[in-house]
Amino acid sequence: MKVLRHKIELLTGLLLQEMTMAGLHELRFTEEKPLLRGQEAELENSDVFLSTVDTDWKEHDIETPYGLLHVVIRGSPKGNRPAILTYHDVGLNHKLCFNTFFNYEDMQEITKHFVVCHVDAPGQQAGASQFPQGYQYPSMDQLAAMLPSVVQHFGFKYVIGIGVGAGAYVLAKFALIFPDLVEGLVLMNIDPNGKGWIDWAAAKLSGLTSTLPDTVLSHLFSQEELVNNTELVQSYRQQIGSVVNQFNLQLFLNMYNSRRDLDINRPGTVPNAKTLRCPVMLVVGDNAPAEEGVVECNSKLDPTNTTFLKPGKLTEAFKYFLQGMGYMPSASMTRLARSRTASLTSASSVDGTRPRACTHSESTEAMGQINHTMEVSC
Repeated sequence: MKVLRHKIELLTGLLLQEMTMAGLHELRFTEEKPLLRGQEAELENSDVFLSTVDTDWKEHDIETPYGLLHVVIRGSPKGNRPAILTYHDVGLNHKLCFNTFFNYEDMQEITKHFVVCHVDAPGQQAGASQFPQGYQYPSMDQLAAMLPSVVQHFGFKYVIGIGVGAGAYVLAKFALIFPDLVEGLVLMNIDPNGKGWIDWAAAKLSGLTSTLPDTVLSHLFSQEELVNNTELVQSYRQQIGSVVNQFNLQLFLNMYNSRRDLDINRPGTVPNAKTLRCPVMLVVGDNAPAEEGVVECNSKLDPTNTTFLKPGKLTEAFKYFLQGMGYMPSASMTRLARSRTASLTSASSVDGTRPRACTHSESTEAMGQINHTMEVSC
């Protein structure tokens, strides 16, 4: 699969057109420019993932039914606009997973319209205290059930979730349990399946023969990436081993590996089928460890409301995703995109208000994932 160095052509209005068509839409784009600038130089810095200063972020520890949740937030709710809420993958935290991405210049055009809320899984934030021996880590269902406390604490009406790997699973579960709180989802490298006995045994064996950082790396990277991108992999190995408390990380990893299948089915395939009711964008990289799972997840979603994105530039994909929901002004579209979509869509709302006819409980949309964890990480 493609990692940070890979380049993608700007995602044009064709994405919006594809989003409204029935069936699976598998979009591919040619390479144009890197997702992040100066990546090679940054990788030489051992603090590559933490180098960006969070000048406008405020930290909060929020009480939930299953313990404290560390959250960082920038901005305040803007009219009827949803908040952007992120959830990271195993082995990472909000900084390691999203810091550089949200400070990337193309994202500034997007985030100025929204309040952004990063959620750290319990005990995964930098400097977290180690949980005591015998601590029962929240289940994946319980991690999802902690999120309404965040929404309520800040007074959000609803959120657009961006999740990676384990975080994508948590957000999908959140949307299934609390559909009226979720306006849309961007699910990156989601695996909707629980581990079978063979997978469980293999994970146990791996835990006996590999270090914890190496076990996490095999979740984040494909075997090809582990071999061919040694500099990037080494940077992640160092950060995983030094930034995240290893005892707490093991608890999170164990719980993720114990997850159950997501209870979703394509409408019409089984009686009373449950599926995601919000717009979802699925994104996965070529040869990503989660590629097979993402494909299966797509097969369980409503094909008329699901977009499946192969390696693409996340900032552009996300911008058009928001525009399709009516939350980004048309003035922010590229000239090329405007020329291609002028006949397809009217100008989006710029004041944060819009009709609610196609969202929440009245919506059966689903869009879901992005490239490899590494592609959105700092």
